[in-house]
Amino acid sequence: MKWNKRQAEALDSDLIEKYQLSPIAAKLFSLRKINTDDKLNFWFNATENDLADPSLMHDMDKAVDRINQAIDNGEKITIYGDYDADGITATTIMTDALGILGADVHYFIPDRFKDGYGPNMERYHDIVADGTKLIITVDNGVTGVDEVQYAQQHDVDVILTDHHTFQENVPKPYALVHCNYPGQKYPFDDYCGAGVAYTICRKLMEDPMPELLDLVMIGTIGDMVKVTGEGHVIVKRGLEMLNQTERPGLRALIKNAGLTMGSINETDVGFNIAPRLNAVGRLANANMAVELLLSDDEAEAKKLADKVEELNDERKELTAEVYHRCMSQIKENSWQKQNTLVLYDPEFHEGVLGLVANKIVEKTHKPTIVLTKNKAGEIKGSGRSIPGFNLFDALNPLKDSLLTKFGGHDFACGLSLTENKINLLRDKFEKDFHVEGTLEEKYYDFELPLKNLTPQTMAEINQVGPFGTGDPNPIFSIDSPQITHFFKMGKEKNHVKFTAEKGGGKLDIVGFNKEFLNNNLLPFISEVFFQLAVNTYRNRVQLQGIMEGIQFASPKLAVPAPVIDLRTENYVMGFADRYLLFDEKNVNYAQNSLGIQPNKISLVKDYQTDGEVAVLLDTPHSQAELNQALANNYQQLYLRFLLDQLPVENLPNKGYFAKVLKYIYAHPSLKLEDYRSVAPFLGLDYDSVLFILRVFFELGFVSLDQGRLVGTSTPEKKPLSTSKYLMATKSQIDFVQQLRNMPSQQLITYIKNFMK
Repeated sequence: MKWNKRQAEALDSDLIEKYQLSPIAAKLFSLRKINTDDKLNFWFNATENDLADPSLMHDMDKAVDRINQAIDNGEKITIYGDYDADGITATTIMTDALGILGADVHYFIPDRFKDGYGPNMERYHDIVADGTKLIITVDNGVTGVDEVQYAQQHDVDVILTDHHTFQENVPKPYALVHCNYPGQKYPFDDYCGAGVAYTICRKLMEDPMPELLDLVMIGTIGDMVKVTGEGHVIVKRGLEMLNQTERPGLRALIKNAGLTMGSINETDVGFNIAPRLNAVGRLANANMAVELLLSDDEAEAKKLADKVEELNDERKELTAEVYHRCMSQIKENSWQKQNTLVLYDPEFHEGVLGLVANKIVEKTHKPTIVLTKNKAGEIKGSGRSIPGFNLFDALNPLKDSLLTKFGGHDFACGLSLTENKINLLRDKFEKDFHVEGTLEEKYYDFELPLKNLTPQTMAEINQVGPFGTGDPNPIFSIDSPQITHFFKMGKEKNHVKFTAEKGGGKLDIVGFNKEFLNNNLLPFISEVFFQLAVNTYRNRVQLQGIMEGIQFASPKLAVPAPVIDLRTENYVMGFADRYLLFDEKNVNYAQNSLGIQPNKISLVKDYQTDGEVAVLLDTPHSQAELNQALANNYQQLYLRFLLDQLPVENLPNKGYFAKVLKYIYAHPSLKLEDYRSVAPFLGLDYDSVLFILRVFFELGFVSLDQGRLVGTSTPEKKPLSTSKYLMATKSQIDFVQQLRNMPSQQLITYIKNFMK
């Protein structure tokens, strides 16, 4: 991770005085280019009355005229929505507004499991056959070329409203209302589906319709579109409306989420409200969520909100269950050193695949596809990626040869294929892996002085919010902090907390999922990056930092140690000049999974530079290789020995050899790949099975017959110790274990004797 400081010219002093900005708020506004009187005035004072004329959006007047015509003629109107929070709120907005106008309005939300995403031809057939005369799509439609054509040909007009990217073929509906239509005059181009629906309703009603803003805001935050420009008005005013909403459905949802009316912010919406709406579409039919938001009966709303809460709890449980099964699959199949992951189980729940793929990427830093089988026998999945690896570009060439359906973008995708193509996908995905660019880059705002921080500081920061896409939550830094009171917390001890002190001030910092951090690494912390937050505990309000990242460096000591032993640490801090590898096969893993810049990686055999801070990252194959590395002139040398190319971590005992051989004789029809699924049954991982099989091949105990593993009919009796491969591997494992387990002072003394 590379951290860059945002840069901008200071805000004009007259503006600072006019808007009574604190130094912190003034600096944050300048860094976000909100730096003129007009921009600041809009930021602080604009309301829904200041939004642009809806007629500027493409086909707006044409769409509104057709809707009014349908209302006047009593035509049946069907809103075709989507099953995520944006689609749910967009459907609710359009249905609510048309209902006020007396329209014969109905809505349809596709079922994730039966209908899939977006326009579905069978559902269009049903809607047309049911007497609908006008279909209005919300949060979908730009991919529905055939579906729109079918409706139009059957005398059913389609008003397509969407915000997704246009593809090569664009549908030809009666009207196409899109916030980013090429060449249109509407000044804001990043509304979500709910935002486009709201803009239509503003025109329909000839009114700014503030009572709809709570729903528009939820869709905006849920779909992570811009919260700048008109998006700022939507979110700011939407939060005000939400905190005083009279909608029984929202009030019941808010109560179940444990939120307090009057103090709900954008974080609460993003992490508590939108996920609950999304959970309905993930596990059931999202019609229930629309019913909840439209309900005007408190008893009914409570009943529906309770069902939503149950689904959200189930979503959490399923996500955790599928995630743990995926992580076990990685271990059992020895995929830890793969650059990519394709994980499949027919029992995985389809509704949580994307969530699980995202968690695995966060944990392993590997592009990941998670697959399952639906009731129709189709293999469906979701993929997530890492910076530098474009998932869409990697998979798009496979859509004709391997995939039956595919869509997505740089970091996420959805796909379908047949079961017999999974291994081909896995092989192709791994083979085509490459990372473009260097380290992932993140930005922070400035170093925050710790002295005199108070809850008022948080109020000053919040003047620059609500935060989201385009207006990121400020990230501050503390350079060279003194760290005290470090401890781990949480059930699994995977979170940390410590106090950072500097300049006469101090701040408690919490790091979630930072289990790698421990007391041994604290002296190497040179800078901490964090968001500021308010922590209320037992009615005591105080500020705390939420850690976003850490920068490491060599400790500033009067006499730096020439050799540092960090063999017990798995985390690579990334500050060294050079990372040395003995085995070329470890280069890709070091670069892609450990995040080391390619220009910092060298092979020991090629390294000839003097005076660098260097790291021995992997294990040598022999003592002679280690001695070769120690002959260089280093400024400082760190011992890690994290990686190796051993076929197995430990030699399987003789009992496993016997068990595998017996299984081979009993199952002569299995191929080598079949032993991936057999390995857990045998109590082994796949690497261990492969190792045992290689020994058996050398000793003549097994052979391949038309690709199938079979036991030799009359094998010559030989002890396992006659296998040269087994004995060579044992020798190398013994050497690596000795290198990793040798007492620290003994190893350092040995190394110092060799170093120049």
